[in-house]
Amino acid sequence: MDWREDGVPVSTRFDDPYFSIADGLAETRHVFLDGNGLPGRFAPGFHIAELGFGTGLNLLAALIAWRGAGGKGPLRFTSFEAFPMSAEAMDRALSAFPEARAVADPLIAAWAQGARRIETDGLIAEIVEGDARETLPHWQGRADAWFLDGFSPAKNPELWSPELMAEVARHTAPGGTAATYTAAGFVRRGLAEAGFEVTRQPGFGRKRHMSVARLP
Repeated sequence: MDWREDGVPVSTRFDDPYFSIADGLAETRHVFLDGNGLPGRFAPGFHIAELGFGTGLNLLAALIAWRGAGGKGPLRFTSFEAFPMSAEAMDRALSAFPEARAVADPLIAAWAQGARRIETDGLIAEIVEGDARETLPHWQGRADAWFLDGFSPAKNPELWSPELMAEVARHTAPGGTAATYTAAGFVRRGLAEAGFEVTRQPGFGRKRHMSVARLP
């Protein structure tokens, strides 16, 4: 991992930043929360799943929204991550977003101790380490909403393959949704072939389009 002068962490493996240079928290809310109709769809037992945990920013944004909506019981969150960053790097990255960093202490403390299951006020989260192509097929859960947040499809095609999109669909509850910042044609086709109804919507910042999907 390298750090740009503006404080944005960049994956040297994929040559891609972990979040938007403009405002990563606003991007998360636009793409993953709004794209999945959240917080309007929140209900007891709601389960979010994610490809690409990264800094944990998406998890924290969802938790803030859950608490703000007065969610009943804990929000369930499962994320699949092949290359977890250190707790120190996570802390440094999240410091760019005071609102998210203000609720991040339990996550960072547990992460530093090697925990990958975090239970805190209003949240039960599990981060599954390893290649999602191998770990997702063995997952027993089904998500109500998916955050598809791997690195750019052009640089990290493994996390956007039609086969993996089919696994996403297989692990989605009826009526469940998925959202992603990318509008790449092969990603949208993969989601459609997996059974999702896919639409293109305005993207965040300089990105013209993003994709949202719903499983009938």
